[in-house]
Amino acid sequence: MVVEVAIFVQVALGVAMVAGEKIDPPEFHMFYGFVALIAVGLIYSYRASLADKRYLLYGLGGLFLMGLAIRAMLVNTT
Repeated sequence: MVVEVAIFVQVALGVAMVAGEKIDPPEFHMFYGFVALIAVGLIYSYRASLADKRYLLYGLGGLFLMGLAIRAMLVNTT
């Protein structure tokens, strides 16, 4: 749950920084951030219907989010 909240905070801070500082970020970096935000919403929405497989849902969802975070950090900034 803490990681999901951290993703929301990171996206909000990133949007505020881009809007306030007029920074031109790499386009795929923003894409991966918003996909992570959508993924957190999907994981959260399936928690009740997959209650018997909750650990599998959170485990696979966490791995997916980790992959998105790693890929977002490796996006070429030039």
